[in-house]
Amino acid sequence: MKTEVKINPANEVVVNELNQFVSNLQVHYQNLRAFHWNVKGSLFFVLHAKFEEYYTEMAEVIDEVAERILMVGGEPLHSFSDYLANASLDEITHVSDGIEAVNYTVAQTEVLLEQMNQIQANAADRGDEATNALFSELISNTEKKLWMLRAFRS
Repeated sequence: MKTEVKINPANEVVVNELNQFVSNLQVHYQNLRAFHWNVKGSLFFVLHAKFEEYYTEMAEVIDEVAERILMVGGEPLHSFSDYLANASLDEITHVSDGIEAVNYTVAQTEVLLEQMNQIQANAADRGDEATNALFSELISNTEKKLWMLRAFRS
């Protein structure tokens, strides 16, 4: 007989919020992989490597957030259909121009940063120090990435 684990109702909000974030991360991850695969032109060598670095980092972030969902008693979304149904970010297709790919990366990273700030504020309001700490680090890393991407475009 399987025992059903019931999630603390207070944590349902956290799980829903983090699952929506995981969905956005997964869409962004796949976009970064597509940029890595498809970028062409004079910026190829720089951006091919940079997009690989970014999607590798993104995979680690996805894992950390999914594990946080598990820690609070939830289940992370794990199907592409769920990601697409819950994400606010769009899939980006047929982009091979490096600057265009960077512009999409900046725009989507700005959305993710906004979402991170909201999740962190909500966690602080709930007294959820672990989620707050996780997102504090993510915010710092994301702000640095945005600064570098914006400087690259200048």
